[in-house]
Amino acid sequence: MPLSEHEQRLFDQIERSLAEDPKFASAVRASDPRFHARRRLLIAAFVIIIGLALVVYGTVSSNTPLGVAGFVVMLSSAAFAMQSRRKVSAPDLHAVGGTATRRTRQTRKSGLLDRLEDRWRQRPEGHR
Repeated sequence: MPLSEHEQRLFDQIERSLAEDPKFASAVRASDPRFHARRRLLIAAFVIIIGLALVVYGTVSSNTPLGVAGFVVMLSSAAFAMQSRRKVSAPDLHAVGGTATRRTRQTRKSGLLDRLEDRWRQRPEGHR
């Protein structure tokens, strides 16, 4: 339903006043999960670069444990980045029948397995 002229003007006025309030803007930014996820991705990228530097330095200096430690740092940071990226792309809440419910990690995993089983069952008959 479209807003009336008066409601539209009030809405624009509220929007302008909220945009001018720096405290409100920082509070909204601080509570935005995408902001935190982007920050985690940047930190993970920086740590991956540090891990790569450790691998190269460990290889050049013939220090195998240092190279292995750098690889472990890179691998764990990449896993952290993938987890952060998944949190950004997957919606935390979804509406079901007009109510918001939180999806659990278990339902997402079972959904993947269900999709794979469905694909297996629906494959062409000639390929069996």
